[in-house]
Order: sequence, then structure tokens, then C-alpha cells
Amino acid sequence: MTDVNASKEPVAAQMRAITISREYGSGGGEIGRQLARRLGWKLIDHEVAEQVARALNVSEAEADAHDEHSDNFMMRLLSNLSENLAPVSFPVEAIPNVISPEEYDEARRKVVEAAVARGQVVIIGRGSQVLLAGRRDVLHVRIIAPLEQRISYVMRREGLDYARAQNRIQSKDRDRARFLSSTHQRNPSDEHLYDIVLNTAVIELGDVVELLALALEKKARKLNTPVEELGPGTGLPNYAATPGNFNMNETSAKA
Repeated sequence: MTDVNASKEPVAAQMRAITISREYGSGGGEIGRQLARRLGWKLIDHEVAEQVARALNVSEAEADAHDEHSDNFMMRLLSNLSENLAPVSFPVEAIPNVISPEEYDEARRKVVEAAVARGQVVIIGRGSQVLLAGRRDVLHVRIIAPLEQRISYVMRREGLDYARAQNRIQSKDRDRARFLSSTHQRNPSDEHLYDIVLNTAVIELGDVVELLALALEKKARKLNTPVEELGPGTGLPNYAATPGNFNMNETSAKA
């Protein structure tokens, strides 16, 4: 696979963020961690409840609950953690205790916007693919995998039996879909929300990281390209003749 280390620095550095949406158990969280390390960017991942609990001196259960429902807690997370638990700080104005869905949504938006303002961040989840959909300097990624392979992944990584792993996957996917639907009226499986969708059924996680680093560079190179010059038809000539429709009856008759 092509190494983009030499060329990514002057080009990809123009990009502000990468968002990663993932099916639970597809390896998306691990990909985010490896990608942040690969690029030297900061990681924002809500699946670090144990480290959050330790850093903030609360129970892991409390960390899970707050991180799932309250971005007042997320702000504290971002102020204390990076991929290696080194302190990071984003200039987010004070956010009062979140007591309503509207206030929660505003808090989440502020945290995501502050992270992007800082730049060079990998954001996992939190509806960031929708919040930042209008920005060309953000790469949006979706990671998927077949259910059986996701069950195997969760069994191996979390030490669960088959039934519990399957239930956890279904519960997490359902919660994430419900969140995006209720908050943004979007479905996380909508491929049009993303620049690239990758299936980890065969491609190894490390290779996915390299593909995403390359995609980041390629999108960065298009930042100054006028919108009307973007799209799948760019640079292609007209068809020599109008493409015809596939006629199943005609094909059968010739056979």
C-alpha cells in the first residue's frame, strides 16, 4: 500500500477533523485510535469511560451514564483526555448543568465546534458527521462489518459469550440510531453522510487506517476546488453514444 507519510504533512494538515461513525464491533473505535496516532492528531472518543472515571474520580458507571447523555460531562472529558490521557484543552465557554434535551444538544454542539476550531482531531460518534456535514475540511467516515464478525470481535475484546455479545451490539446500534434519528432526523447507515464507507470484513484495521490517511490527503487536495468542478463526472468525456437500457427480454432471446 502506498505510504503517504511524506506528502500528508503539507496537504492533510489543512483538514480540521475526521469523524468516524461505526457499527458496534466493527473496529471503528480502534481504527480511530490508530488513525489519530498515525496522524499525530488528538482523539475524542466517548468509549473511554474507565479512563474518564479515573481522571475525574467518579465511578465507571457514572462516567458511562454521563458520557451517554450529558455533554457537560463530555466537556470535562475533552479537557482531561487525549489518546494517551495527556491533558488537552479546548476553549469551550462554560456550560451549565444539562437538564433538558435542548441544553444537552447545545452543549454537544459547542464541544464539537470547539474541537474542530482547535483542529487536527479525530471525533468518534456524537453525531459529528451531521454537525459538521457542511464543512469541506472534515473527512466523514463510516466503518461497518457483518454481524457475525462483529459478534466475534466483541466476544474477543470484551470477554462476552455469544448471546451477550450479540445483545450488546444490538443495544448499542439501536441506541446510536435512535440518538441520530431523534436529534438530527438522520439514519447513521445513510451512506450519503460520509465521504467513505469501509467494511472491515476482510480489510485489516491497520490497512483501513492507511486508506483513511490517503482519503484525508485526497480530500484536502480538493479544498480549493470550486464546488461545480467536483463530482464523479469531473474530467470525464461525454459518452460516444447515449447509453442504452439493459433489456432482459432481448438478452434472453439472443441466448
